[in-house]
Amino acid sequence: MTRGARTTSPTVPAHRAVSTPQILDGRATELVVGAVVTAVVLVADLRGAIGFSSFAVLTYYAITNASAYTLAPGQRRWPRGLAVLGIVGCVVLALTLPSASVIGGLAVLASGALVWIVRHRRQPS
Repeated sequence: MTRGARTTSPTVPAHRAVSTPQILDGRATELVVGAVVTAVVLVADLRGAIGFSSFAVLTYYAITNASAYTLAPGQRRWPRGLAVLGIVGCVVLALTLPSASVIGGLAVLASGALVWIVRHRRQPS
């Protein structure tokens, strides 16, 4: 691995663009994620956590299908109609989850969108 490699992606903040052997290792990340999951299992209702997780996964796949829909004909593997069917299926399944999971998922998505908007707002000249 390259020591001190940098990404050129404009979506990655500069302070996170540097890769070091400690970051690339992944053990620290696994430990943190494991600790968070353990805390959620111990504190939260497991059914609620599963419902929220399902909402997040279905949202991810709906976005993925929407992205597949926008591909040019030469880049697509499957017809556009299949992407539409995927979006509709994800939305229908997500809305059949318990209302607390849907409301919690929508709140997290809205707060994430708000953070993104605030951080990417253009400053007046």
